[in-house]
Amino acid sequence: MIVNEEQTSTVAARSARWNHLAPTLAAMLTDLLVMSLVTYGAGLGRQRLPFFDEVGDVDNLLRAVGVPLVLGWFAVVALTGAYATHVLGAGTTEYKLILRGTMIGAGVVGVVCYLAKFQFSRGFFFLLILFGVPTLLLGRYLLRRAIHAARRHGHLVHRVVVAGSVAQVDEVARVLSRESWLGYHVVGAVVPATETVETTPGGVQVLGSTARTVAVVVDTDCDVVLFAGGAVSSAQQMRRAAWELADTHVQIMLVPQLTDVASDRVRVRPAAGLQLMELEGPRHQGASRTSKRLFDLTGAGLLLLLASPLLLVTALAVKLHDGGPILFRQQRVGRNGDLFDCFKFRSMVVDADSRIDQVADANKNGDDHVLFKATNDPRITAPGRLIRRFSVDEVPQFLNVLRGEMSLVGPRPPLPGEVERYTDDVRRRLAVRPGMTGLWQVSGRSDLSWEDSVRLDLYYVDNWSLVQDVAILARTIGAVVSSRGAY
Repeated sequence: MIVNEEQTSTVAARSARWNHLAPTLAAMLTDLLVMSLVTYGAGLGRQRLPFFDEVGDVDNLLRAVGVPLVLGWFAVVALTGAYATHVLGAGTTEYKLILRGTMIGAGVVGVVCYLAKFQFSRGFFFLLILFGVPTLLLGRYLLRRAIHAARRHGHLVHRVVVAGSVAQVDEVARVLSRESWLGYHVVGAVVPATETVETTPGGVQVLGSTARTVAVVVDTDCDVVLFAGGAVSSAQQMRRAAWELADTHVQIMLVPQLTDVASDRVRVRPAAGLQLMELEGPRHQGASRTSKRLFDLTGAGLLLLLASPLLLVTALAVKLHDGGPILFRQQRVGRNGDLFDCFKFRSMVVDADSRIDQVADANKNGDDHVLFKATNDPRITAPGRLIRRFSVDEVPQFLNVLRGEMSLVGPRPPLPGEVERYTDDVRRRLAVRPGMTGLWQVSGRSDLSWEDSVRLDLYYVDNWSLVQDVAILARTIGAVVSSRGAY
């Protein structure tokens, strides 16, 4: 059976629409399920928990307001924009909108009950908010992980044609390939007619010139066209390109000359037909302020207290293994280049430093990276291999945090020898306190290349926020349990 081009185009359009709608529908269903379960659980808790004196008429209350409460909660969250396609799957905006919608809904319920003099169970309301917010956020987080996993396996993927100069095409394609969880698969490129190549240096197939963008879109059945630098030479050409693509099913995206910039640092300001992009300056100064320091002191103090039994067991294991010192002190470089002693449980033999050249020679791979870490280091002791696997060796660094030398979250603390090889750009890592964990750890730790490690650390320095710190700490748990990149 022969399928004509119109039928193929229709199927591609439906597939593209589904890829866009699926995350939104999944988010809606997840939130409705969570809201329903939390509402039922709050009613059950109000009846069964011993610290509530009287059960009252909670059963009848739940029957009367349960469904309207869930639907109203869902509607308020939807009105805040928490189901918009552009906020799902990446960044912290999704979580902020969920929190904002829930708080607005709680305020509305409180005001309505007060004005209507409706007897609403305060215990039920308390449990609803107490468990509703974290459960909703957890549900969205798990959904995000599921969508990312699906995209990495080739599902819910958008077919992308990149328009731009050869250099810009390769830069965009490299980012989209590296961040496969975004779900953008580059099928080819269109470049200016002056650049006569069949394939870019990065391996992207050139499907034609930018003048043939519409024809290429039809031939490839792509659903996204990314206009990067060099695609058009004027605003008039960009407008004409948009007109020509208006009758196709593709989504048009523009790639500004900004990379590794958090979305909440960019604001669009319309001015007489121009879309001006206002870029907020780097936030590394905010990462040194009182709020982050209080967060570090509180978190480190509580975690150190909770980890005290683990500290004792680990200290005994290290000492009993070979009788050497329990702690290993290593000089590291902190904020603004200040030196400090970084504490760790000793995970290597006592004379590890004297054998580093031997291990380095045995693990050469031809790369000229600033970092060195062997995948199978013979200097690691038996208990050291176990505590490294789950990052227990780094627990004493809570003391460095309390002393103000480190932070809970931040760039990796470098060695003085590494800093000597830093370029001016890489030295920006030293603008904030180094961290016990950071984007480098939750993204693969030692499995990362030197370039990716630098990129992640500089992203953190320039785009710091307290919400991001909390998100990184949450992701650290998964990184530690999976042990990916830990050796």
